[in-house]
Amino acid sequence: MGDVLAGFHAVWEFDTDSVLIRFERGIRRPKLFQALGERRIPYEALRSVELSAGRRGTVVLHAVPRPGADPLMEAAAGQLKEDADPYRLVLPAERETLAEYYADELRTALGPAASSPADRHLVAAPEPPLHFKAYDGKASFDGSSVAFRWFWTGASSAKWKCGDQSFPVGELAGVEWRSPEVFNGHLRLLARGSDGRTPGEADQDPAAVVFGLGYGPVHESLPFAAAVLQAVRAAGPAPEATIRTPPVRPAVEARRDPADIADRIRQLGELHEAGLLTDDEFSAKKAELLAEL
Repeated sequence: MGDVLAGFHAVWEFDTDSVLIRFERGIRRPKLFQALGERRIPYEALRSVELSAGRRGTVVLHAVPRPGADPLMEAAAGQLKEDADPYRLVLPAERETLAEYYADELRTALGPAASSPADRHLVAAPEPPLHFKAYDGKASFDGSSVAFRWFWTGASSAKWKCGDQSFPVGELAGVEWRSPEVFNGHLRLLARGSDGRTPGEADQDPAAVVFGLGYGPVHESLPFAAAVLQAVRAAGPAPEATIRTPPVRPAVEARRDPADIADRIRQLGELHEAGLLTDDEFSAKKAELLAEL
């Protein structure tokens, strides 16, 4: 196609085999769009294209992805609010004729398998390293493993007993993302070889971090979940894991970030001053943290 269509929050640049969506930056733009920056969507990743009337004198061009084609939308599992859908382009109503033209062009470009689920991811997820702060810990992903580092002020005693966690993507079957904008929001890692039992509450599960007000926002936790999901799918099928519950093991790190260590020691000091840790407990834990430097 080789043309450009500009909307309120994004610009779509049409190529011969894909559309490049460039998201505009600004204080009134959805934070998820700003975090994504831009995304290239192959036409073969699309299921359908719709044009409809929007609110307050606008029209909406909506490209609907095939199930399984985009790890971001797969992880979101229908939980994104309409205004945060990266496949919607909102335009002034006077541009409806132009939008209809591009909608027809996109429909013509749809692949023969458009009505079928994709057997692989066709749209790239954000690239690692990625990290975000949840309510009870910090989640980080380096491309090969996911690490959870618990916060003294938020993590449950069950998680503290298990210690910080590290999960190689080869041992994972997928992710479960529940939006921080709803009750019990969390990110849970699903292990290969699980026996189908319903996991416990996320605040007690060492394979999950929980969200809260200001913790794990959509624009940070959803791209994270998508990147992990893409890595898990890329790892391919593996022999059934012998561990049938989420793996629990201390995270292995060659060298901890000194800033993280200082933050943990500061939190220890606050708990000590509040009388929640004895002198011996404070000294022992501080020594453990300093040994990781």
